[in-house]
Amino acid sequence: MKLEREQLQMVLALFVVAAIAAILLGLTDIVTREPIAAAQKEALHRALQQVLPAHTNDPQAEEVDVDGKVIYPARDHGKLAGMAWEVIAPDGYSGSIRILVGVHPDGHVLAIRVTDHKETPGLGDGIVRNQAWVDSFRGRGLDDVRWKVKKDGGDFDQFTGATISPRAVVKAVKGALEFYRAKQTAIVGRLNGNSESVPGSAGGGE
Repeated sequence: MKLEREQLQMVLALFVVAAIAAILLGLTDIVTREPIAAAQKEALHRALQQVLPAHTNDPQAEEVDVDGKVIYPARDHGKLAGMAWEVIAPDGYSGSIRILVGVHPDGHVLAIRVTDHKETPGLGDGIVRNQAWVDSFRGRGLDDVRWKVKKDGGDFDQFTGATISPRAVVKAVKGALEFYRAKQTAIVGRLNGNSESVPGSAGGGE
């Protein structure tokens, strides 16, 4: 009987500890959820400011979803001046690379910014540190550039000792422009408030 009481006390003690831990984790989540969300929103705001043209609206407040991509519009006194959305390059050297791509309504790149990566410092992280390389995407469209690194016969530089990272970014940005071309009618229609131009619409030409 004594053994059974000791086992019961042990089970109860473990239950109490687990319950307290669960309550503390829940409280921590409640306390930190808002600050984390605010920090993420601010980080996105800063990134959008870097890839979108001058605008008078709040792109995050006017986001729309087209085929699972959240698109943030930039308007200059009501006129659509550009848009941005995130693409993911799954084939970086050290894992996925997240890229925010700003696109002009005519289908050309406004700017890009890598928002998250795990590439090797001093090598692959040139996709962030090498500003001249990052800026080389500006004004590029699907039809006026070979969307590969020079080592593969394309127009984009690679970095000394690091080809995989820039190759992944170039491929992902090209994919963003291909998505826009295929869904241009749907995207522009949604951004201009035309709810009938929804996912699946064919894209218009440039």
